[in-house]
Amino acid sequence: MQIEFTGKTVVVTGAARGIGAAIALGFAERGARVFACDMAADALAALGHGIEGRVVDVADEAAMSAFVREAEAATGHVDVLVHVAGGVRGKRQMPIEQVSSRDWLDIYDANVMGAFNAARAVVPGMKRAGGGSIVVIASRAGMGVSLTGIQSYASAKAAQLGLVRQLAHELGPSGITVNAVAPGFMPTSPDYERQWQGYGEAGQKALIERTPMRRLGRPEEIAYAVMFLASPYAGFVNGQVLPVTGGPQG
Repeated sequence: MQIEFTGKTVVVTGAARGIGAAIALGFAERGARVFACDMAADALAALGHGIEGRVVDVADEAAMSAFVREAEAATGHVDVLVHVAGGVRGKRQMPIEQVSSRDWLDIYDANVMGAFNAARAVVPGMKRAGGGSIVVIASRAGMGVSLTGIQSYASAKAAQLGLVRQLAHELGPSGITVNAVAPGFMPTSPDYERQWQGYGEAGQKALIERTPMRRLGRPEEIAYAVMFLASPYAGFVNGQVLPVTGGPQG
């Protein structure tokens, strides 16, 4: 199976590092013109491979719309949207009675409103083009209990899956597929690196031993799953969640 995206336009949110960077680079290396956004300007600029990076807050409806319009003006329309932006936004686990509404909404805005804003921005152009692909980077936390212990993160990741299923039902008749990839834990950002270090040697070993593959995943392995879902090989895959976790944990 050889997957190529020559002549395709791909928008990736949350693309500055880790999983998002691997996805942006994966598409670019396979011929796509990639428009990548994040809040980390320096990391975006370092991506290379002709990736066009912009500083965008995905929770800002106007900013997200303007970013997509720029990509459409340059290339005609967006073929693929991958929403990666989100995460825990620097928050830490704490008892629910100590969680402020602002802390809750910070996570929800990036993960759920961000996915909504990005999808809403690309869909009109995809409809005019007769099709497209949307892939949301969710998490195993959306299918169970979050290792972060953060209530809003677990809820936001579950909400993403509901959005994916609903949009798949709505947009399928327009030739647009909507799917999700649910990675297992990866220390690919400062927040998750802090979480990983917080486990200590014994906790890290226990997590790895609960994983059937006996290792952590790599960002490029998430990128491979995304590119499959965005390719013609997955043209009849719609409304699905693909866990990329190394197997079910015991």
